[in-house]
Amino acid sequence: MASQVKNTLITTVEEPKPKEKPVKAKSPSKNKISRSVGSVISGSFLSGKKVTKQLPFILSVALLAMCYIANNYNSQKKAIEINRTLKEIEGLRYEYISTKANLMNISKQSEVVKRLGVSQLKESLVPPDKIFIEDTDSE
Repeated sequence: MASQVKNTLITTVEEPKPKEKPVKAKSPSKNKISRSVGSVISGSFLSGKKVTKQLPFILSVALLAMCYIANNYNSQKKAIEINRTLKEIEGLRYEYISTKANLMNISKQSEVVKRLGVSQLKESLVPPDKIFIEDTDSE
């Protein structure tokens, strides 16, 4: 019986067969792609009936694309102009604040007296009087 088992084990083990690679047929999609690219390059796709029917739609899409590009260009131009104006306003505001502070300092009574000290003008010690004018036309 042991010899029968050995015989069956030996006969059941088979050597692996090398797998053959199947021959690939040329795919029709590659051929179709090459034809499509060729028609785009040559420009022959524009003469087709489907394209000529869609020509108004294609032109309107192209017009919308140009309008979109022009709008984007103008909006960027306006944004740059707004930023430039804001910077100019900020600079003018700083100049206004410094000029106002200078004027406030110069117009103080003590500063006026200091500036007049060099000249022959002197500060008045008598407060100003009101001048009243009577109407002579009301007679």
